[in-house]
Amino acid sequence: QLEEFLNFKRLKTSLKEAILLDYYTAGFLWAKEMNFSLIQLSGFMDLLNFLLENLRDKHMTLGDNLKELGRAMSGIGESDSERSGDLNLFSIEEAKAVIDYLSISLFKHYKQYQYLFHSPGEEFVISNE
Repeated sequence: QLEEFLNFKRLKTSLKEAILLDYYTAGFLWAKEMNFSLIQLSGFMDLLNFLLENLRDKHMTLGDNLKELGRAMSGIGESDSERSGDLNLFSIEEAKAVIDYLSISLFKHYKQYQYLFHSPGEEFVISNE
């Protein structure tokens, strides 16, 4: 279903699409295991997409993307709504878990994702062998 939602048409021959489908699927399953509510799940998936768009479209460095994550997560747990970030739907413990997940899933492999998005050309899989 994610394949259809993401509008991936060349999943069997595109390594980029396969990697991205794996990234989103793993994130979705992790969020489900965390028992996030539907709103939290949606916010988490938006965050995954936001960070990937920063890397893909804006060519953000790891440091800049970490700053964007900090802005999005700022104010979590504070009662003053003006200081809260976009993701105030998470508790402090949930926000820590989200950051830990992003550290091992995206930021640890940031150079590989940079290569995926900004390498000169994509290699196509010719067959399943």
